[in-house]
Amino acid sequence: MPTAQQPIGVFDSGVGGLSVLQALRAELPHERFVYLADSGNAPYGERGDAFVAARTHTITDYLLQHHHIKALVVACNTATAAAIHEARARHPTLPVVGVEPALKPAVAASKTKRIGVIGTRGTLTSAKFAKLLTSLHGQAEFIVQPCDGLAHAIERSTVLAIPKAPAATETLALCARYTGTMGGFGSQPGEIDTLVLGCTHYVFVQDELRRLLGPAVQLIATGQPVARHTRRLLQAADMLALDSDTLDPACAITLLTTGMLAPLQNAARRWLQLPAQCCASMDLPTQGINPVE
Repeated sequence: MPTAQQPIGVFDSGVGGLSVLQALRAELPHERFVYLADSGNAPYGERGDAFVAARTHTITDYLLQHHHIKALVVACNTATAAAIHEARARHPTLPVVGVEPALKPAVAASKTKRIGVIGTRGTLTSAKFAKLLTSLHGQAEFIVQPCDGLAHAIERSTVLAIPKAPAATETLALCARYTGTMGGFGSQPGEIDTLVLGCTHYVFVQDELRRLLGPAVQLIATGQPVARHTRRLLQAADMLALDSDTLDPACAITLLTTGMLAPLQNAARRWLQLPAQCCASMDLPTQGINPVE
């Protein structure tokens, strides 16, 4: 049986899920975490459901077998839509938390009831997202925009420790292109006053989005609701690490990647203020688990 001292597993197709890890650390400061970025296979949003499901199961099995995780946070909208129900069925005793575009909080926050949603094509064309939209029929008008290439551009921006102008220009141009097709943004009737960030990567271009859309538009992400839900599940299972538990900061967080190591190290420093020593590269084939020492 898992214990409170075991880590929480978190994974995403790349570095975007670090935004969820950021919220988890704030909500659960006494927990240990193992984060896996499947950057060698990113972006998930432009791959088929069968591939994403296979990666989800491989990563879950690895985190259970090698890190003995007590809970799993699927910090990827695409993987949540494609595979979370299967993951829960395969591991019925493991608390599994997914992410989805935060439409319900957006409805509560919006005054104009005209809400924009940006995400990967895989997320926004999924049956899970369609069901979520249907459940909110009549409560607001949703303008849904797939952002092909944006998550991948954010991944590329981490290749250099200090992003150069071309990387920043690329993400800004993509943000401008996609939001420009959605209609007017603002606080007046008929304008989009709330934008849902339907991909965990997009948290890291909030500044660009705010420059484009102005201060009147609210940006809604998923990290904090996911962190609060994770806390509730751990409390219910009596597996919450308490402040009385001894936690060595040096081993509190492990960051792994199936891609190049430097981008994860750069992202960890830039967005989580974590040292490069927390990061390691690994090989994780879908058939057979073979971590690199």
